[in-house]
Order: sequence, then C-alpha cells, then structure tokens
Amino acid sequence: QLVESGGGLVQAGGSLRLSCAASGRTFSSYAAGWFRQAPGKEREFVAAISWSGGSTYYANSAKGRFTISRDNAKNTVYLQMNSLKPEDTAVYYCAARSGYGSSRYAEYDYWGQGTQVTVSS
Repeated sequence: QLVESGGGLVQAGGSLRLSCAASGRTFSSYAAGWFRQAPGKEREFVAAISWSGGSTYYANSAKGRFTISRDNAKNTVYLQMNSLKPEDTAVYYCAARSGYGSSRYAEYDYWGQGTQVTVSS
C-alpha cells in the first residue's frame, strides 16, 4: 500500500514536499515514480527514481524545479517541488514497480490514492 501526503494549496513560486509511504512490502526493492493528473487531462509522468536512489529521471516540466528522493530505511519516497506554477495544479500520484524507473504509467504495479496540489496565481 502506498499513501501520499503533503499536498495542499500554495501560491505561485512556493514550495511543497510530497511524501509517499509504503507499507506491507519492502519498498527498497522497487523503483518509484510520481505522476500527476489535472482535470480533463491524461495522467503524466513527473519523476522517477531507481530502487537504490542512484538514478533519477524527470519530465521536462519538472527539471530544475522538482527533486525526487527516497529514504529506504523509512520506506518513503519524496518529491520536493519548488518554484511552483499554476500549471502544476493536479492530483499527484505515487507509484512503484519492480525493475528500473520508468516514465510509462502502465508499467507501474502499485499506486497510491493521490494527493491534491493546487497552485494559485
């Protein structure tokens, strides 16, 4: 089970840190990713991280502003989001999969329920 937290309402230019806590399995064995979905739009890739944390991947929209990290001792993956823009408004989902990090949501086996991020202008 994956449980996201840390979403909320923030002004443009602000920051949020999302957390994804895993229970019931050894999270350190899985790559993890963050995706987001805005109303009326398809779910899109934001960032991914390998099981060890040694490799990270970002969507162009996230590069330079977002940082994905993990603490396997805490079974938790994080997404630090800085310089937020109104277009970042979406429900953010955490996901996990065996193998390497991926930008394809269909390749992920486990999903959280999502956390809402709203950025006001």
